[in-house]
Amino acid sequence: MSFAPCIVIPIYNHKDAIGATVAHLAVHGLPIFVVDDGSDEATQQVLAALAQQYAGQLTLLRLPVNGGKGAAVMAGLRAARDANYTHALQIDADGQHDANDVPRFIEAARVEPGAVILGRPVYDESVPKARLYGRYLTHVWVWIETLSLTIRDSMCGFRLYPLALACDLIDSVQLPTRMDFDIEILVRLYWRRAAFRSIATRVTYASDGVSHFHVLWDNVRISRSHTRLVCGMLLRLPMLLAHKFMPRRAVLADPDSAQSAQNGPNAQEWWRIAERGSHLGMSLLALSCKLFGRRFTALWLHPIVAYFLLTGRAAREASGNYFRRLREAAPQADTPRPGWLSAYRHMLAFAQSGFDKLAAWSGRVNNGDVAFEDPSAFEALVASGKGALVIGAHLGNLEMTRALAAQGAYAKVKAVVYTEHARRFNSVLASANSEFARHLLEVSDFGPETAMMMQERVDAGELLVIVGDRVPAHETGRTTEARFLGAKAPFAQGPYVLAHALGCPVYLFFCLKERDGYRLYFEPFAERIELPRRERAQHLAAWAQRYAVRLEHYCRKAPYQWFNFFDFWASPKRGANGRT
Repeated sequence: MSFAPCIVIPIYNHKDAIGATVAHLAVHGLPIFVVDDGSDEATQQVLAALAQQYAGQLTLLRLPVNGGKGAAVMAGLRAARDANYTHALQIDADGQHDANDVPRFIEAARVEPGAVILGRPVYDESVPKARLYGRYLTHVWVWIETLSLTIRDSMCGFRLYPLALACDLIDSVQLPTRMDFDIEILVRLYWRRAAFRSIATRVTYASDGVSHFHVLWDNVRISRSHTRLVCGMLLRLPMLLAHKFMPRRAVLADPDSAQSAQNGPNAQEWWRIAERGSHLGMSLLALSCKLFGRRFTALWLHPIVAYFLLTGRAAREASGNYFRRLREAAPQADTPRPGWLSAYRHMLAFAQSGFDKLAAWSGRVNNGDVAFEDPSAFEALVASGKGALVIGAHLGNLEMTRALAAQGAYAKVKAVVYTEHARRFNSVLASANSEFARHLLEVSDFGPETAMMMQERVDAGELLVIVGDRVPAHETGRTTEARFLGAKAPFAQGPYVLAHALGCPVYLFFCLKERDGYRLYFEPFAERIELPRRERAQHLAAWAQRYAVRLEHYCRKAPYQWFNFFDFWASPKRGANGRT
């Protein structure tokens, strides 16, 4: 879904100001949702006339009783999400905010669609001094609750939300429904590591303006919210401190992913998942490994994994989905039960795999740590001097052999990868060994130029290692379905199309961590893959299914070592759970 913003206006008895507010906003051509929070009959009549005047642009929603500003805003955000908009610009109905700044908010969201865009008020002489100074008390509490000065003003009613992010929060957490809503939603979004940007905007107070801020009760509610948020901050203190060393995540790295983010990233959008963790943190682990050794440094993985388990909801749910399918596909087998424990062990295995990659590229893994289950196929290929295409998976640790190849232990091995989503980790590996980049072949798709370049590599006797369980970012439409763990899933056509173009032998390769180290499984897949033009689709489906069968075999063999932390079975025709 492309970038699709709209405007949400909560209103309660502002019949005299709403007409001008809507008129000033309508000129920008954006869809407008007006949420009537149980207003009186006079205001209802004004709103009905506006709905008729701006038919086609203005949608009028009515709450039967007054629930508070927060209730109205949440109703508007949900309605906008259900209408397939990606972003909602919230603005008060009383005309205090400068509608001329709407394009600035929209452009800021277009540039950084994952960020919450906040208005930073610039007041004139009309602002009541008591209200001006009183706001700073809330600002200070928010800075304490977030341990940050990022949220410059938490009370401004002019702000823009990414709807997937905001609606996920309001659907999962009980937020206040009155004036304290504006404060609490921002603090909780910050705790979820949302990015924030501020835009200075003029705010004026009309001398005859209507304010629904109740000096006593709204201050009581705000104080109660701050008490709750401070307690929440104390509970989250270790994670908030850890956030200081990690970048704020861009929830929607691409506006096209807005709708999918509501359901969790799917198989067509794994590359949009932001790389988690900072370069500093990864580099510190690398330094610790060098200074104190692998065994001591590995202890740090447990609290790190616990943190990512608690904060990585999408990955946690994807892990549970994977284990559910694994159990359903093999009910008699001793497979892990979905839950927090299996998700922790799953993520820990992933962290240990990354740690082993670092150790391998640092020269701390030798030939004795890696052994073939049956070396005959690999030895025969090396002896022939031929190049080949080797198809692996995000199963186990493909880096082990590539790192050993850099040390001269094996034949020429070149990994074909899509590294845009993991540049920080790859830069750490590159710093550990200058040979890292030389054994890496980065591509974005499988076009003619890519095939020609790879043909030269194969002709030179190199082994091109590629994964078959992810779809390149620019090949979202080139998939074929195969049955995997009891359900159909989209698999990339690229490996088989590439093998057909190269005309070389094809092998499968998996590297699993076992008790005595890493074990390599290298098996012939095809002497040559042919894709007749008239039966191309059927042949692609047959090769993908053959690959899926072997992948399933090794997933059962090492269930914690398949590292696809997104809904692998989802597709545009399916929901988030992958069911039709």
